[in-house]
Amino acid sequence: MVKICCIGAGYVGGPTMAVIALKCPKIEVVVVDISVPRINAWNSDQLPIYEPGLEDVVKQCRGKNLFFSTDVEKHVAEADIVFVSVNTPTKTRGLGAGKAADLTYWESAARMIADVSKSDKIVVEKSTVPVKTAEAIEKILTHNSKGINFQILSNPEFLAEGTAIKDLFNPDRVLIGGRETPGGLKAVKALKDVYAHWVPDDRILTTNLWSAELSKLAANAFLAQRISSVNAMSALCEATGADVSQVSYAVGTDTRIGPKFLNASVGFGGSCFQKDILNLVYICECNGLPEVAEYWKQVIKINDYQKNRFVNRVVASMFNTVANKKVAILGFAFKKDTGDTRETPAIDVCKGLLGDKARLSIYDPQVTEDQIQRDLTMKKFDWDHPLHLQPMSPTTVKQVGIVWDAYEATKDAHAVCILTEWDEFKTLDFQKIYNNMQKPAFIFDGRNIVNPAKLREIGFIVYSIGKPLDAWLKDMPAVA
Repeated sequence: MVKICCIGAGYVGGPTMAVIALKCPKIEVVVVDISVPRINAWNSDQLPIYEPGLEDVVKQCRGKNLFFSTDVEKHVAEADIVFVSVNTPTKTRGLGAGKAADLTYWESAARMIADVSKSDKIVVEKSTVPVKTAEAIEKILTHNSKGINFQILSNPEFLAEGTAIKDLFNPDRVLIGGRETPGGLKAVKALKDVYAHWVPDDRILTTNLWSAELSKLAANAFLAQRISSVNAMSALCEATGADVSQVSYAVGTDTRIGPKFLNASVGFGGSCFQKDILNLVYICECNGLPEVAEYWKQVIKINDYQKNRFVNRVVASMFNTVANKKVAILGFAFKKDTGDTRETPAIDVCKGLLGDKARLSIYDPQVTEDQIQRDLTMKKFDWDHPLHLQPMSPTTVKQVGIVWDAYEATKDAHAVCILTEWDEFKTLDFQKIYNNMQKPAFIFDGRNIVNPAKLREIGFIVYSIGKPLDAWLKDMPAVA
C-alpha cells in the first residue's frame, strides 16, 4: 500500500489530501501538523477551514484511509511520498524584506525529513515557492541523506478558494516538475500514477523543476494583472462616464481575451497574488532584470491605488469627514464562499476609514470577530506565519463592532460599504436598510453587486466602482 504524508494541514494540504484519499481508496493518506488545535479541528465536526463540499469528502474518508495527526516524525518516516505544504511568507526583515519568500518553515521541514527517513522518499513541493527552491531543498536532503535517496518534485496547486473541491475533482491541469534523470522521471511517474486515478492523462503536464515552479508564480501574476487592468479602466470609466461592466463585457467577448477575471472591484486579495508577484519581482531583481521587476510591480501598485481610491471616495462624498460616523462594512473575506481574510482589500479599506476616525460595524457570514480584530491590528505579512508565532491576544480596535446580521450592521449608519460579493447581499431588503439609516444614506459598492438605479429610487446616494457617477458624487470629487 502506497503511503502519502502531507506536512501542513492548511488551505492547501487539507483539501488536496482529502480528495486524493477519496479518489485513491488503496492509498493511505496522513496529514500532519504541529498545531494541536488545527489537527483536533480536522478530526472534529467543525473543520478549521470553510470550503463548499470539503466536509462531505472528509467525512467519507476520515478514519478509513485519511488521517490527521500531530505525530509528524512517525508518519513522515513511514511515507513513500511526502508532500510539503507549509507557509512561505514574505520576509519582513533582512535580505529581500518585503519581497522575498521566507523559507524558514520549508527548510526546517526538509531537515526533519532528512533526520527521520529510513527509506527512499519522493518529496513534493506543494507550497508556492520561489524558483530554485527545489535545488536548495535537494541540497539539504542530499547533504543529510545517510545513503537514502530523495527525489524532489514540484507540484504547485492551482486551487481557487470557494471552489477548491470542484477544482480538485476536475482540474484544468495538474503540473508535475522533476529532474530529467532516470530517478527523477521515475518519481514523476509515481506521482502521476496517483493523480491518474481521476485526472485524464492529457491534463497531467510534466516539466522540468524550474518550469513547474515558475508556472505557478506566472499564472498568479497573469490573473492579478487582469484584475489590475480592469481596475485601472474603472478609474477612467468614472472620469469619462463610461460603464466598466459594459467595457469589460465588450472586451471579454474577444475569444483571445475571454471573460474571466474582468470584474472591476475594490481590489484583489487572497494569500497568493500579492505574495507571488512580490516574489516574482524579487527573483527578477536578483537575476539582473530590473525592467521586468518594475513591470510586475505596477500590478500591485494599481491594486493599492484602487483601495485608496475607494476610501477617498467614501470620505470625500460624506462632506470630507467620516469622524464619529457609523459606517457599515458588509463582507470582510477576500471573496465570497470562503472565510479566508488573508490580504483581503477590506483590511486596507477599514484601516483607511479608521484613520479618519470612523466607527465601523462589520458583518461577514463566515469570518469570526477574533479574526477581524486580529487582521485590523496585525502588521503586514504577519498573517502568513503559523498561529502560535503570530502576536498573541490582539488589542481590540475600539471603534470596531462585529455583528452577525446585515440589518444590525446598517442600523443608524451613515454609509454602507460592500466589500465582499456574498450572494446574500444581493437579496437584502434595501428599503428596510434605508429606513433605518441616517440621511443622506450612502452605499459604496466595492463589488458591483447591487442595482444602482433601484437603490437611487429608494433614496440612496450610490457609488459603484467604474460606473457613471451620481450627480452628488460629481460635486464632491474624490481627492487622490
